[in-house]
Amino acid sequence: MPKSAIFCILVEKIRQTRFFLAIRKILLKVQNSITSNLGLLIFKTPSMFSIVQQDHLTVKSELSLLNQVQQWFEQFCLKYLFQLGWSESQLYRLNLALAEGFTNAVRHAHRALPPETTIEIEVSLWIDRLEIKIWDYGKPFNPDAIAEPEPGTLQAGGYGWFLLRRLADRVVYERSADDRNCLLIVKYAQQGQV
Repeated sequence: MPKSAIFCILVEKIRQTRFFLAIRKILLKVQNSITSNLGLLIFKTPSMFSIVQQDHLTVKSELSLLNQVQQWFEQFCLKYLFQLGWSESQLYRLNLALAEGFTNAVRHAHRALPPETTIEIEVSLWIDRLEIKIWDYGKPFNPDAIAEPEPGTLQAGGYGWFLLRRLADRVVYERSADDRNCLLIVKYAQQGQV
């Protein structure tokens, strides 16, 4: 039987046990070893791409609520990410990215809207990454039109978007079907750590 088939069977058996989260680190090391030996990505069973943990928060468009947003995120991290080996540095960067995304929604997207306008935030922990989604009701904008600040120069605006892209592995901003904007911030688990 090929190594990839054995691995997929092993993954499915392990996934069905209560101790799946406890052995994820070992599983990823095996997967990385087989993947590097075969030069293939074989970790493709659909069940492996499901959300491990998720939470969401809805708040008004008020900068004074930033502390509440960050505390909510820190509690999620303490409960789920630290036990999976995420570093304090990774979580600090994610919390800073969340703060930047939230304050941008309040200051820019909702600038002309009443403070009662809500901002929704969702945190999703996947087996290989953490995703933060921030939805606002502002007018859409094109982040690609923002010039990246040149080192040693000053410009009006653009630093927040530049900072977000440096803090996360992936940042996507798009208009959703329900006429809201969604900012997606993604940080991948480091190799050897889940």
